[in-house]
Amino acid sequence: MIDINLLPVREARRKADVRQLGMQFLLAFIMAAAGIGFTHSNIVSRISDSQHRIRQMEADIKQFQPQLDQVAAFRKKKASLEKKIEVIEDLDRARSGPVRVMDELATNMPDRVWLTRLSTSGNTISLSGEGMDNELVAVLMRALTESPYFDKVDLRGTELGNSKEGLKLVKFNVDAVVVSPKAAKPEAPKPAASPARAAKGAQAGEPS
Repeated sequence: MIDINLLPVREARRKADVRQLGMQFLLAFIMAAAGIGFTHSNIVSRISDSQHRIRQMEADIKQFQPQLDQVAAFRKKKASLEKKIEVIEDLDRARSGPVRVMDELATNMPDRVWLTRLSTSGNTISLSGEGMDNELVAVLMRALTESPYFDKVDLRGTELGNSKEGLKLVKFNVDAVVVSPKAAKPEAPKPAASPARAAKGAQAGEPS
């Protein structure tokens, strides 16, 4: 019987398997290192590009900084001038507002209608007066409603009364909100019956 020693063959195969496994590990390591190197290179390149753009933007900002400072100074000066103009306009409205309101009342007061009392509270004005009839009071209400200087005109009530001369008069009470000329509503055409001024009523004789 012939004995064959297989140990050298097995040893050789084992060594070959070890070498093959080592080559596989080495190849995997090389591929992983290459991937890491490529990723690192890509990240470094992107960081470099970003830094370059940042430096370019900083250079542009530095180059245009004088113009930006001029624009900022202009805007500040413009805001200051606008504030001064607004203050001047407010003072002018405060100065001319009451005069304009009284002139508007006189303009819209029909003949044979007289005011007996006028009071203000804030921007609300209360009027009391007398007229020859209800139609004239209605004419006054329409005129005040269409005036650009009055809003929310409200007739609080009317009643019949007598003057010292014995005439039958309609007494009325009206409330309205005085509108600033800056926010005044557009002018509306006045009714045909309301162009008379209070001066004419005064000439006709205001009841006491």
